[in-house]
Amino acid sequence: MASGEKFERHRQPWRQDEISKLHQLAGKGMSLRAIAKALTRTEESVKDRAKADRLKITKMR
Repeated sequence: MASGEKFERHRQPWRQDEISKLHQLAGKGMSLRAIAKALTRTEESVKDRAKADRLKITKMR
């Protein structure tokens, strides 16, 4: 049996292109969920990165 290998991208470091895409999508006013889906990352991960970069992400109404 394979050692607990996960196929999900858990705790992957952010690549430069992902960061610029995050900035771009946040700038367009996309929701956290939509951005997370576009970047194939968790909402938690996107939120943390956005906070680190001082980005505003619109909350879903």
